[in-house]
Amino acid sequence: MSIGAVQRQSLISFIWQIALTAIGFLSNIYFVRTVGTSVLGQYFLFLAYFSIVGMVTDGGFAGAAIKRISEGEDQDEYFSAFVVLRLLFVILVVMMLVVFRSYFINLNDADTYIWLLLSLFVAVLFGAVSFGLQGCGKVGIHATGNFANNFLRIVIQVVAIYLGFGVAGLAGGFVVAMFIAAMVQLRFFDLRLVSFGWKHIKSLSTFSMWIFLISSGMVVFSTSDTVMIGYYLNDSDVGVYRLVLQFTSLAAFTMTAFRSTLLPRISRWGKTGEKNLIEISLSRALTYSLILAIPMFVGGFLLGDKLLYYIYGEDVSRGYVTMVILFLVQILNIFYYLLSTYLIALDQLKDLFKATLVAVVANIALNAFLIASIGIAGAAIATFVTMGINTILTLFFLSKIMKIVIEKDSLMSILKASFIMLLFVGGYRLCVPLSSLLLVLFPTVLGFIVYSLSILKYDRKIYEELKNIMMQINVM
Repeated sequence: MSIGAVQRQSLISFIWQIALTAIGFLSNIYFVRTVGTSVLGQYFLFLAYFSIVGMVTDGGFAGAAIKRISEGEDQDEYFSAFVVLRLLFVILVVMMLVVFRSYFINLNDADTYIWLLLSLFVAVLFGAVSFGLQGCGKVGIHATGNFANNFLRIVIQVVAIYLGFGVAGLAGGFVVAMFIAAMVQLRFFDLRLVSFGWKHIKSLSTFSMWIFLISSGMVVFSTSDTVMIGYYLNDSDVGVYRLVLQFTSLAAFTMTAFRSTLLPRISRWGKTGEKNLIEISLSRALTYSLILAIPMFVGGFLLGDKLLYYIYGEDVSRGYVTMVILFLVQILNIFYYLLSTYLIALDQLKDLFKATLVAVVANIALNAFLIASIGIAGAAIATFVTMGINTILTLFFLSKIMKIVIEKDSLMSILKASFIMLLFVGGYRLCVPLSSLLLVLFPTVLGFIVYSLSILKYDRKIYEELKNIMMQINVM
């Protein structure tokens, strides 16, 4: 990207994403084969409720705090105002949850209700430290902290499942790991709690209103399928759907690394009027995100049924069709989440809210109809259609304020390399019966090698950039 700091911090985030993905992948295999999809479904419902309730307790102030802190003025004051407002919201929401406890039937039956209440308070500490680091531009430390959180969560959950704690062990591991990770990140934290004024609250509130509406829409968009599957179907179906969704999310974790890195940078570039850097960074971020997503869709289409069967078991393998659709969703995710990141960083919140509102309404309606009609594949179709709508609207709004350039040469190189991989892997599958995990993993590795060599051959720009990065970190 020819922008040293962004390259470095994106690389750190990317490396942690790879490590975390590998660990999470192995832990999911252990969980599904030890406790089954039903217990996992209960845990995924706990996470969905945590996201929904956390959306309310956040109130949009996290995004507002990152934005204001990243601008470099009154950083301690904005941080302090954020912490106080967030804690106040949590106390009010927890009081309401206690009063209406009887309505949370799924959580009460699974013994995860108390863990939900604890998670909200722990999230105040973790969010204050994590968002503060992100606002200060310490994205590498922020990414490392997130890795520590997720790694510790998996370790604690594996031990808890081994000891027989079931879904309560999964929920408890989620909360305990978040607390420990917050303590680790505090060592690198520079912001302090200080006195703040009404102007800081007003500034956060003005920005947070739109962030809250947008983030609420995103949370509803990302959790409505899980909640509705739990309502119309059963916990096992929730487990299968979320496992398949996590499997396909591998295609988009390059984009995740770029999002956390770029948000504070774009905010600062927008403040200083460096429009050229903003446009270049978007083009390169799109290219490097698609460089993984497109071949993973091809590989998932060719080998996904066998991978699900031999890795997770027969119960999860029935989610193959859902998986193929969700791989397409991940490609749309790349465009939507990168474009929305730029709209947020450039203060175009009203436009982003309009796009989100349309998508959320359509998503809920389609989920309600399709899940009841055709099961978990219906949830995937609903997500694909509404994510397409969201992406088109977001692209339209961002194109009004900046030039959006898709690097056509790099995109064609990615498509050509993916097609070559398709021929190799498809030919292998036609000739060799995939009767064991080893026989499935071999074409998977072969496809990765063929694609990697092809993309380096066809795209000299990508080749030179990767070569320079490797030289800078003394790999070659």
